[in-house]
Amino acid sequence: MSRVLVTGGSGFIGANLVEALLAAGREVLDLDLVAPETPAARPHWQRVDIVDRSALLAAFDAFGPELAFHLAARTDLNGGSIADYAANTSGVANVIEAASRSDALRRIVFASSRLVCRIGYQPLSPHDYQPTTPYGESKVAGEKLVYAAQGLRVAWALVRPTSIWGPGFKVPYRNFFDAVRQGRYLHPRGVRVRKSFGYVGNTTAQLQRLGEAPADAIHGRMFYLADYEPIEVFEWGSAIAREFAAPAVREVPLGLLQALALAGDGLLALGWKNAPLTRFRLANLVTSMVHELGPLRQVCGPLPVDAQQGVAATVAWMRGSRKAPGE
Repeated sequence: MSRVLVTGGSGFIGANLVEALLAAGREVLDLDLVAPETPAARPHWQRVDIVDRSALLAAFDAFGPELAFHLAARTDLNGGSIADYAANTSGVANVIEAASRSDALRRIVFASSRLVCRIGYQPLSPHDYQPTTPYGESKVAGEKLVYAAQGLRVAWALVRPTSIWGPGFKVPYRNFFDAVRQGRYLHPRGVRVRKSFGYVGNTTAQLQRLGEAPADAIHGRMFYLADYEPIEVFEWGSAIAREFAAPAVREVPLGLLQALALAGDGLLALGWKNAPLTRFRLANLVTSMVHELGPLRQVCGPLPVDAQQGVAATVAWMRGSRKAPGE
């Protein structure tokens, strides 16, 4: 499948995916409201709002993709209701319509979010949802649209990226690396938490393999996207500190972090956009989150980058280098 369309190809995961697809010799079209940051990707970009049905259908029809990745979304948690997330609901409906009327398309992968369930909850099935934010509710609505779609005549899969990090990332995981680099990250003393996080180079490899796998291996299925081996947050932070040659990660009483989180909630209430710590972020930090990745591993096989290589490549990128993992 040589012609690949990526909605949201200027975002973090999307930009890394577009770069990987171009390196593999694919013909790529990125549909996004925002231009890519990488100059080499700009000739492959078209400004399209997925909520604009006519514009999306026209771009989809003109390009005639054989493979599509739908990554475009509103991803912040600042919306007051599901109505604020039209890209995640009506935008998904528009992408489904575009895919349904395409004669060339053979496969499409739809991206959702792990936040269709509350942090720490292990869903009993792909249709077991427990969202706690309007953003999560909008992603549930988007998933339900995909499952209910009658016009899709091609193989399709849903993916839920977990916490993805690496070169090109922004908040909140860039903030974590910055805090460790500056010696500001405080870890709750004695707390060891395992997380299914994903290095972006592995995530893009998994997406490409989902696009290439036999249709019956992926059709109608939902996959969490993460590295197969969970990270342990304190060890991960310590590895980042060592790579930066920064001060060792400090451990402090959990009660101190709880007080700081309450203060952060107060700052949010006063209009601050990015409080250093909130109760939501603290709960995320201290709650284990390990997903079942056996089905993903079975389809996608080994990953190209281990955690330490990913840390080294990310730190190099933050220092202004384009060092590849393992170099």
